[in-house]
Amino acid sequence: MRLDNKIALVTGAARGLGRGIAMALAEYGATVFINDVSASDDTGQLVASIKAAGGEAAFIAADVTDEEAVRDMYSKIVDQAGRLDILVNNVGTDRPADIWHTSLEDWNFILKTNLTSCFLCSKYAMEAMKTNRGGSIVNVSSVVGHQGALKGHVHYAATKSGMLGFTKTLARTAAPFGIRVNAVAPGVIETELSRNTHGAEGMKQLASNIPLGLGTVRDVGLAVVFLCGEGSRYMTGATLDVNGGLYLR
Repeated sequence: MRLDNKIALVTGAARGLGRGIAMALAEYGATVFINDVSASDDTGQLVASIKAAGGEAAFIAADVTDEEAVRDMYSKIVDQAGRLDILVNNVGTDRPADIWHTSLEDWNFILKTNLTSCFLCSKYAMEAMKTNRGGSIVNVSSVVGHQGALKGHVHYAATKSGMLGFTKTLARTAAPFGIRVNAVAPGVIETELSRNTHGAEGMKQLASNIPLGLGTVRDVGLAVVFLCGEGSRYMTGATLDVNGGLYLR
């Protein structure tokens, strides 16, 4: 699972899952570019934490729903690091509403944030990785991509299902260039987003139905590390379920 000398980019890494994934990649040896739309105390603290633990990290700002910003971000990464080996499409958000309370503006915002960003970042990552004839792309989907959201959240579930189809299709396109494309589908993970979405009482109720209880960001981070390392060298187009037994398929 060692990722020494690998250059990684994690989108939306300031908090939550992205933070946990970035820390795990750095722990196993990767140099990690921490992406968010702008610098903040969260991004500064994350870079400092990784460096304090002996890892290498740098912040890179970009709105990953904007093609020009994405193109510029990759240009800067290649200029600074010489190449890109790993992309984790983690950026994502949700708005708690059912279909009757979801406006077209809400729908478009969630699709743009969760799915268009995945398309843009993967497109330009592929260009960078083709040069080196290898690389790994990991898309952060969700258990709702398999089973649908339990109540409402139709826009979020649609994007997470879309990421799974995107992963399988891109895996076939990328394979001749030595690039692997996989996904993780986390269940209920303790993050700021999940707490805001479900509330403290809702999180307790969800945990009561999960055989292994609530997951942590490190659980997801370690799964991503595996998908980026030698142990998964013959895996592409696959989805790892990191859900504590919440959904079995």
